[in-house]
Amino acid sequence: MSYIAEEADVIVVGGGHAGCEAALASARMGLKTIIFAISLDSIAMMPCNPSIGGSSKGHLVREVDALGGEMGKNIDKTYIQTKMLNTGKGPAVYSLRAQADKGRYQREMKRTLEKTENLYIRQGEVTDIIVEDNVVKGVKTSSDAIYNAKAVVLCVGTYLKARCLYGETIIHSGPNGLMPATKLSQSLLDLGITLYRFKTGTPARIDRKTMDFSKMIPQYGDENIVPFSFENTPEDIKREQVLCYLTYTNENTHNLIRENLHRSAMYGGLIKGTGPRYCPSIEDKVVKFADKEKHQIFIEPEGENTDEMYIQGMSTSLPEEVQVQMYRTVPGLENCRIMRTAYAIEYDCIDATQLKLSLEFKNIHGLFGAGQFNGSSGYEEAAAQGLIGGINAAQYVKGEKPLILDRSEAYIGVLIDDLVTRGSKEPYRMMTSRAEYRLLLRQDNADERLTEKAYNIGLISEERYNKFLEKERLISEEIERVENVRITPKENVLELLDKYNSTRIKSGVKLSDLIKRPELDYFKLSEIDNERPELAYAVQEEVNIKIKYEGYIKQQMNQVNQFKKMENKLLPADIDYNEIKNLRIEATQKLNAIRPASIGQASRITGVSPADITVLLIYLEQMKHSKRSE
Repeated sequence: MSYIAEEADVIVVGGGHAGCEAALASARMGLKTIIFAISLDSIAMMPCNPSIGGSSKGHLVREVDALGGEMGKNIDKTYIQTKMLNTGKGPAVYSLRAQADKGRYQREMKRTLEKTENLYIRQGEVTDIIVEDNVVKGVKTSSDAIYNAKAVVLCVGTYLKARCLYGETIIHSGPNGLMPATKLSQSLLDLGITLYRFKTGTPARIDRKTMDFSKMIPQYGDENIVPFSFENTPEDIKREQVLCYLTYTNENTHNLIRENLHRSAMYGGLIKGTGPRYCPSIEDKVVKFADKEKHQIFIEPEGENTDEMYIQGMSTSLPEEVQVQMYRTVPGLENCRIMRTAYAIEYDCIDATQLKLSLEFKNIHGLFGAGQFNGSSGYEEAAAQGLIGGINAAQYVKGEKPLILDRSEAYIGVLIDDLVTRGSKEPYRMMTSRAEYRLLLRQDNADERLTEKAYNIGLISEERYNKFLEKERLISEEIERVENVRITPKENVLELLDKYNSTRIKSGVKLSDLIKRPELDYFKLSEIDNERPELAYAVQEEVNIKIKYEGYIKQQMNQVNQFKKMENKLLPADIDYNEIKNLRIEATQKLNAIRPASIGQASRITGVSPADITVLLIYLEQMKHSKRSE
């Protein structure tokens, strides 16, 4: 028998990385928030790789932190190894990655939720979304308890009708053997929400004691560490780091996989869902890259107090007995023992084109979607969407405008725009190549781009905001100073230039001009810059990048200005594209389905051509003239 259990402002369904950020954001913005998790032991669980960040993903985590989210702070507390990736390339693609102690990461995040004012944690399975007249009213659980709410954020991850598969074995469960959510999918279908079937996978966990690390290549963390959170300094989080290892597959591995492909759950036809193109299983790698003699395999600890080791690069859905043989072909794993069998997981998710850029469902007011539920993959993509979903649920309840980040402001903006505008027929993964303005969207300047926005909505404290303003002042003053320092051809200057194979100067030049030379930078020139003040590394880094890449940054800013012009040409929400003459049929169908907010968004819809955009621009002009005439 149904009963009213509780009232809340915002309900968050799901306690994964998206759910945690959504719930924390809503509660910190002053709203009574309830978060539901299938199991309280699954809050912030890392069912796949034991790491946060990576190429482009590190950008997302720093943006989450700049907006007042928790993921960056939590990994700073719980990392066991950290590295800045892509440092051999330009600063636009530098990305931070940290190995996590999975158990500690979970415990710390759960404790943060428990200590947050206005936030209440509840174990239970949500089975129904209650909607009246296209407005969300709350949720119902498997115990027939009704929780009324003004907004609901769905962050259900990979639990919807989930099943795990390896070989011919099918287990109806969520990640790590947890209960799946078996009933919510039907409730969503009844509400007219379109669902897809996606899949992802995870490798085996192997007992550390059964590995021979002498046959592997040690992988060390960075000596000079960079925190994920802008609130931390390197000194705040410095600690002894653990070793990871690198090994490789070989022809024996590949032959064994080829011989057993027909027994793989994915290749044997048991799996109907679409898998991630950019995070392939070892079966996919062997099939699609048949010319490769070997594939990299990283051996990563799951924590400091466990012997479980994660086999990065060898996710599989082969039968258990084949997995044992396969892993034992890899150098260093000849005598390995599996502690957890690798599996593929298949689950329901939505077509994200049903969402607005705010992540609110177009046809259901107050209902938001975030995380893997939206068809993305990865902890970081989930956390970013969860944060925006939680913020905008709170803004909706308050009657305020949603926070919408565009493609020129954040990787989060690129991620959400891609999902909502184009949709995804496979699990979406963030990549630096997806960001058109990546020189402006660097991981180092996420605070510059986003902190003020977070402060304005109440997610950043006055103290933190003032520290940010002070950092910006120091950067600005130092750039001005450097541009006015003249370096003359003294002996020590010439010696330094020779040291870095840089052309000697014959007369005085600005220090900033020397910084712009490819072989030099702000740091290398410190010994000839006698008036340099003592500054934090983060300030020095910004000064270096802003001076060194000044020309490129200005060029990209001009591109952004052109982009903004199209984004600012807003399309009426109630427009009937069937009534606009000269639009192609495909464009009309796509525009009616997606309902873009602007000409800019319309131009990114697959199936909408430049000619269609011209038609829309003419239509907007005609509308303006009509209003003036009235």
